[in-house]
Amino acid sequence: MSEPIDLLIEAKWIIPVEPAGIVLENHAVAVDRGRIVAILQQSEGKFRFAPRQVTQLHDHLLIPGLVNLHTHAAMALLRGLADDLPLDVWLREHIWPAEAKHVSPQFVYDGALLAGAEMLRGGVTCFNDMYFFPQATAKAAQALGIRAVIGLIVTDFPTAYAADADDYLAKGLAIRDQFRDSPLLGFCLAPHAPYTVSDRGFEKVLTLAEQCAIPLHLHIHETRKEIEDSLKLFGMRPIERLRRLGVLGPGLVGAHAVHLEDHEMQLLARHGCSVAHCPGSNLKLASGIAPVVQMLRRGVNVGLGTDGAASNNRLDILQEMRLASILAKGSSGQAEAVDAHRALRMATLDGARALGLDGEIGSIEAGKSADLCAIKTDDSSLAPCYDPSSLLAYSAGREHVSDVWVAGKACVSDGALLCYRTIELKNLATLWQNRIRS
Repeated sequence: MSEPIDLLIEAKWIIPVEPAGIVLENHAVAVDRGRIVAILQQSEGKFRFAPRQVTQLHDHLLIPGLVNLHTHAAMALLRGLADDLPLDVWLREHIWPAEAKHVSPQFVYDGALLAGAEMLRGGVTCFNDMYFFPQATAKAAQALGIRAVIGLIVTDFPTAYAADADDYLAKGLAIRDQFRDSPLLGFCLAPHAPYTVSDRGFEKVLTLAEQCAIPLHLHIHETRKEIEDSLKLFGMRPIERLRRLGVLGPGLVGAHAVHLEDHEMQLLARHGCSVAHCPGSNLKLASGIAPVVQMLRRGVNVGLGTDGAASNNRLDILQEMRLASILAKGSSGQAEAVDAHRALRMATLDGARALGLDGEIGSIEAGKSADLCAIKTDDSSLAPCYDPSSLLAYSAGREHVSDVWVAGKACVSDGALLCYRTIELKNLATLWQNRIRS
């Protein structure tokens, strides 16, 4: 007798990510109660299972849902506000003043809603965030049905959200308690950066991280100026300061990590740290090109992030995959560096591993959550297809994403977001644009 299940997804190709380098043809993924039950030949699936729903993707490539390892979701409302400026000028003269005037729980909720919708339609099923009023981001993620790791931000500077490091931490822990039972939400402590958090602030963060057993998420070595300032103020580079404070460890996700010396890469690898590589944002802000090939060789776990839409303009992990691969090739002079399968792994399983979620998401394996993304491949701009992994890494774009599931629930179908209408989100963005422009 056939086993009843909720959903059977039949696809022309499946790239499960694990085992590595494999492409399955004419296979199916069986899903029940939000979890993957089996990956098997389509012919076998028809006999073994009695699905309540069958989704046939005869011209599609099925991959794990993408993981955006570093973003500031609410900053989607600041997209394009002050382009073509160096990071320090961009932040201090434009972004920070705009945030001081406009950031509120409503701003964050609406911005995160806009960003989450963009990410879902681009195949992202999980994002790792860092921003003010994180409870608003959590509520937006719940409304969309997207998986999120909510950063409980900490900085020494007062904002509309909190007064000082103690206040940030107290509010962050209260938010974690509020959403503790939400199955798609996780949390990390997010000390903004070494240049905005004091030694005392880091000590408090570390104490809480150990007590709560949650990861850390912060910016590291994004610009040369950040390193020069650290040498003047502390007599050492930021990573060395973090090492002495005890911040480096397997729960650390360092965003950007553009300017690294060899011994610093070895430090990150030795302590089991992960890096959120954000090639698009790094290039747009002229921060530089992260030494990804060298990091990978030394054993650093590297995932992919977009940064916020204010500095990247797109929350598009498929584009970051392509950039990560071709930048690695160009900067190393090695065409085989970061091949198509490795780029996909960075965008999925390696990002999940950085967040401690690799047992739950990041690959298509029995027992894992059914966080999945389907890419439609019948567009003439993708033809011919000699290798589905190559098509994914170098040709496909987010416009080719057709269907997305999070924990087995459909969030995008035939390219359309299921929980919100596009016109509603556009009107929301226009409303905030008018307020900020004025």
